[in-house]
Amino acid sequence: MTNFIFICGGVMSGVGKGTACASIGKILKSKGFRVTAMKIDPYLNVDAGTMNPIEHGEVFVMKDGTECDEDIGHYERFLDEEFDELNYLTSGKVYLSVIEKERALKYGGRCVEIVPDIPNEVIFRIEKLAKERKADFVLVEIGGTVGEYQNLLFLEAARMMRLKYPKNVLLIMVSYLPIPEKVGEMKTKPTQLAVRLLNEAGLQADIILGRSRVPLDEIRRRKISIFCNLQPEDVISAPDTENIYEIPLNLEKDNLGNRILKKLGKKPKPCDLRAWGKIVKNAFLAKKEVKIAIIGKYFESGNFVLMDSYISLIEAIKHAAWHLKLKPKIVWVSSEKYEKNKRALKELKEVDGVIIPGGFGKRGIEGKILAIEFCRKNKIPFLGICLGMQLAVVEFARNVCGFKKANSTEFEENCQNVIDILPEQKMLLKDQKYGGTMRKGDYDCEIKKGTLAFGAYKKTLIKERHRHRFEVNNDFREVLEKKGLIFSGINPQKNLVEIVEIKNHPFFIGVQFHPEFKTRFLNPHPLFLSFIKSSKK
Repeated sequence: MTNFIFICGGVMSGVGKGTACASIGKILKSKGFRVTAMKIDPYLNVDAGTMNPIEHGEVFVMKDGTECDEDIGHYERFLDEEFDELNYLTSGKVYLSVIEKERALKYGGRCVEIVPDIPNEVIFRIEKLAKERKADFVLVEIGGTVGEYQNLLFLEAARMMRLKYPKNVLLIMVSYLPIPEKVGEMKTKPTQLAVRLLNEAGLQADIILGRSRVPLDEIRRRKISIFCNLQPEDVISAPDTENIYEIPLNLEKDNLGNRILKKLGKKPKPCDLRAWGKIVKNAFLAKKEVKIAIIGKYFESGNFVLMDSYISLIEAIKHAAWHLKLKPKIVWVSSEKYEKNKRALKELKEVDGVIIPGGFGKRGIEGKILAIEFCRKNKIPFLGICLGMQLAVVEFARNVCGFKKANSTEFEENCQNVIDILPEQKMLLKDQKYGGTMRKGDYDCEIKKGTLAFGAYKKTLIKERHRHRFEVNNDFREVLEKKGLIFSGINPQKNLVEIVEIKNHPFFIGVQFHPEFKTRFLNPHPLFLSFIKSSKK
């Protein structure tokens, strides 16, 4: 019998439900159980693909091309597994499915209602995931905060599942305990109110993870226990950490894994996190710094830097650096800065490597091209991802091949279109079919031996995840190659360029795919390992 653990959040958003869910999954997996996880987002978008990264954070892409919330990335990185559309659900997807079933008379002509039909659709999808994965545990993260109208139906699904499987459903609340600066004391009242709101939805938390700047003391633990109807040992301390990969180790200090097993009627089991702890120790002890500049445009929000737009990229850099016992330092650079002042490019000589990630739209493009030219000429290790790769081709075409009007048709219709859109994509855009229509998910890539790419991967056939509409135009490949651009990776099915590089440079690679989506804490992506090694030199 599969066990279902629902994870909800109290007091405020951004409390860490996603990393808590991933950490619980890691703990249970380290005890020998088969674990999978699902994220339920309350918004009406069918998927995350059409949302602005500044507003929503990174759009993560799974192997089947499903565009989803960044928390799925945390699940994959912690559990070291690949997920697909079964692991992701939104209100939009649920409502769309129920309406389509109603239109097809799947409800037998009866009146279709919000309750119970919407929660039942959610339950159907959770059970389907459990069956497909043959899971001992399904972790279900409910997006949003308890007390919001938007996620009420998902809490209702949890309540109904608790009635259906009374011995196999657990509810964990991740709640915030503030320490007001002028008061100087950790306050439990917001968590008490959050639990009361959960009670109003017909649910009682079995375990509370107390999120705060510092560990919970016994006074606060006892207070939460009394007023939230829990045993003291079911109040788990979850303090802030410098490194999110410490979280499973911290939670196990309070014996969380075995508390979960006991509540579900299972025997306690030892937890093997030795390999995990070793890399955490590497990260903690690392002293030698490697300085990487990320040149992008999705992190400026007023006076704040929002790193969530590039969360998988950041984790990929960290994973590779820590495995090499290096301390990663990330420098955020707005590409528009170089458009206003070319002399500012000199600052790139102060970093060890430069990454230009993916993105959409014309803003900041010329600044990125200037940065790529600077890296190429000054032998600074460079990794271009998706749009970063396309702009590397544009820069080479302009400044090495002499195609002064070289560009992508994404930014300029009448140009020397070294980057162009696929014919099938033109039809989709003409019909205004934007959502879920890009070239997405896993595609094959054949790598040429003797190239930088082969040196990184050590094999000739790989699979990587994509999310884009524009490609290198094959009409320009011959002339680009003659001038020294190497097409070291090709998709064999469509004959499309996947990897470009240049000779006589410590590291200059552009990839059409998103390698950051396949990095793992215990198994860094080979391309990032190779890039960080070159940057270290």
